[in-house]
Amino acid sequence: MIQVLDTHACINILSSNYIGNLAYIYRNRPYTVPITYFFDAKNNTIYGYSAEGHKIDAMRENNKVSLSISEIDSVSSWKSVLAHGTFEEFSGSSSKAKLHQFSFGVKHLIMLKENKKLDFISEFSSKIYRGNLPIVFQIKIEEITGKMRNVDI
Repeated sequence: MIQVLDTHACINILSSNYIGNLAYIYRNRPYTVPITYFFDAKNNTIYGYSAEGHKIDAMRENNKVSLSISEIDSVSSWKSVLAHGTFEEFSGSSSKAKLHQFSFGVKHLIMLKENKKLDFISEFSSKIYRGNLPIVFQIKIEEITGKMRNVDI
């Protein structure tokens, strides 16, 4: 049986993961790409970063986006969350501060979930290797929904 998750359960799933699928519209076509993210529960905000390119251009043009997170054990045991929100780009010192918060948050989750110790953000993303600071952005969550299925077979 499929069940609707309450907001608290949705936030728990969003908080305990760091990889999701970002959905956006570009030239009247939907796109979905995997991203590394960090959820700031205090501010109800998702932080991410990217190099200049298609994804950033699209979100600058149409700032309505969504992020989906799935925890899938099997076809009969899964949880899924969808967060709708608005893209906003950081600049200057705010960008550096948010990138630091993002890096620290994701490293902490990786240490908890995977028992790995990371020294630098570049260990889980190659975008930093290019030498340029990435575009740091937030998604201010406007709505969050989720569902789950857990059937004992």
